[in-house]
Amino acid sequence: MPRYKMYRIKDAPRESFRWAAHTGGLAVVKMKDYDPADEIEAASPYSAWKNLASQGEPLRMGDLLDEAPSPSGAARLYIAKYIGFEPAEWFVPEPKQESPVSVCSSSESAEGDSVSHR
Repeated sequence: MPRYKMYRIKDAPRESFRWAAHTGGLAVVKMKDYDPADEIEAASPYSAWKNLASQGEPLRMGDLLDEAPSPSGAARLYIAKYIGFEPAEWFVPEPKQESPVSVCSSSESAEGDSVSHR
């Protein structure tokens, strides 16, 4: 049976999530918006949701379930939305590309910096 690591959305991002347009599809989430919580073992994200609700600790809209990787596949991340669970992925910023550095000699620099005053 799969194990899920829960992540609870923080209060400020929860308000933004609550008032955002309800769309389906892949959600990209930022780690800074979540607090890690307990783990739960359940047959599916919906079973986890039902078990947590019966324990008095329901998942709220915007909370995440991170399924532990199985031997046959990769880990999967799910976000609780008003329409059910949708796939999610952690936001990974693109690495900054180094800008090319131009090297000029001191004589080129001096010529470029000189200004003629009349």
